[in-house]
Amino acid sequence: MKKGIHPNYKKCTVTCQSCGATFESGSIKDSIKVDTCSNCHPFYTGRQRFAAAAGRIEKFNKKYGIK
Repeated sequence: MKKGIHPNYKKCTVTCQSCGATFESGSIKDSIKVDTCSNCHPFYTGRQRFAAAAGRIEKFNKKYGIK
């Protein structure tokens, strides 16, 4: 590798804007701000809303006469 052309890789602080959680990662920046993280994202927390999907399935079944 050529010397002097690569950025300095260092530890940075990642901050979640939704829940305020912080953790360390590696980057060329000093700090990174994200909208959602694994602490507050519905996919990782298991707090997804499946109630709306159930209504759509019932509507589909009723429309096409499926029992």
